Amino acid sequence: MQNVVHQYFKRLFDDFTIIVQVNPVNLNGIELTIHKNGEIEKRKMEFDEDIYEDLKVDGFTESSSLEFNLYLKGLVK
Repeated sequence: MQNVVHQYFKRLFDDFTIIVQVNPVNLNGIELTIHKNGEIEKRKMEFDEDIYEDLKVDGFTESSSLEFNLYLKGLVK
C-alpha cells in the first residue's frame, strides 16, 4: 500500500465555501461545498495534470487537512 499526502485547497464565495482534496499520485479527490446554512455537498472528482494551475487561476488557496476532514466527518457546520 502506498502512502499518500493529499493536498487541500479552499475558496470562499458569498454564500458557500469549496474545499478540494487532491491526491497528487493519481489526481483524484473530493470536493466539498459548504453552504452558509450548514448543508454540505460531497463530490468525488477526477482531475487532469493541470489541476494545480486551474485551482490557482480560479482563486483557490492552500488549505488544511484538518479543516477538510472536520467538514467531511460532519464535526463542524
